[in-house]
Amino acid sequence: MNKQDLTIAVLLGGTSPERAVSKESGKAVYYAVKSLGYKTKIIDPAYGLNQPKNVEDYFSDCEFSKISNENMIAAINSHFFDDVDLALIALHGKWGEDGAIQSLLELRGIKYTGSGVLSSSLTMDKAKSKIIFNHFGVSTPEWIEANKFDDLNLLDAKIKNSIKYPCIIKPNDQGSTIGLTKCNSSEELETAINLASQFSKKVLLEKFIPGRELAVAIVKDFTLPILEIIPKHELYDYECKYTDGMSEYIVPANIDKKMETELQRQALLAFNSLGCQLYSRVDFRLTQDGIPYCLEINTLPGMTSHSLVPKIAKANGIEFEELVDIIIT
Repeated sequence: MNKQDLTIAVLLGGTSPERAVSKESGKAVYYAVKSLGYKTKIIDPAYGLNQPKNVEDYFSDCEFSKISNENMIAAINSHFFDDVDLALIALHGKWGEDGAIQSLLELRGIKYTGSGVLSSSLTMDKAKSKIIFNHFGVSTPEWIEANKFDDLNLLDAKIKNSIKYPCIIKPNDQGSTIGLTKCNSSEELETAINLASQFSKKVLLEKFIPGRELAVAIVKDFTLPILEIIPKHELYDYECKYTDGMSEYIVPANIDKKMETELQRQALLAFNSLGCQLYSRVDFRLTQDGIPYCLEINTLPGMTSHSLVPKIAKANGIEFEELVDIIIT
């Protein structure tokens, strides 16, 4: 079919704490889709029926109008989608990457990019993902589930008897390391739990794995070269992810062929165990002893200038526009 016969709607923004990152991804994807020759429109579901008239207003830090989840339902059910052949989802985090928007698009009968409802939901729920990883033999750090109402003394004792300090404390269903803390001692526990609880009802406490930060991209069910991240901070945090010069990226990573094969095997195993489709990014920590630990899967990985999947694809000879076209196709 001629590209001019297909209308692609780029969905960006949304209501999660990753709204700003989603705008960056959406901007890059929107201009790539236009350049590829498709009929292109842009929709921020969080604005509902009150969509900006000017394209650049979608990317602005200043909000065009009030955003809400209720607006997202109205937008998907509106005339904006009447002529849409495909929704290219550039949303990140809760309500955009967790099966919610996917459910609305399914009910409206609109094709969309990325994984389906169930796999999106499972992947966003880090604790549920880890249960499935364990079942299928994917190596993942030990963890504890908690919430802000738990007795801190009992939780502290549980940490000391299992995952130990230091540990990673983070919201169970957010991305971009939002609300994440490396908790070094009992004294830091309450602050870390309170921070994570601002972003999720459930908190994940995870064994800290010292080592190298690695990412495996999967596109069309194939693994691409592995990327290593060397952040300026101890952890690959929000600042290191989205600030120029705060991280160094090496692709392909300097690892031996045996380890590369094992990481790619584990990535595909994790991807398939959760029923993911088309493309994802799988994040690992690799210990000095050469033991990989799968941290999580991102079913709608970032598509900004700082994002890992476009960097990995480029190292494999796939330019950004071609990557977007593969996703659309």
